Amino acid sequence: MALVDKVKKFVLDVRLELSKVSWPTRDELRGSTGVVIVFSLLFAVYTFGADQILQMLVKLLLSAN
Repeated sequence: MALVDKVKKFVLDVRLELSKVSWPTRDELRGSTGVVIVFSLLFAVYTFGADQILQMLVKLLLSAN
């Protein structure tokens, strides 16, 4: 089987599989995107807070001498 034939078969197989996919509606996509953004922001705030606390503890420990 020539390389061109393999590429054609691959592209046809990909198109066939993509036709089987259950794509989300626009509303489902917006909802999921909103959830990801909210949790990303919450995680960023949590990480920032934990970093600030750990930074204070390290400064406190290093200045205790």
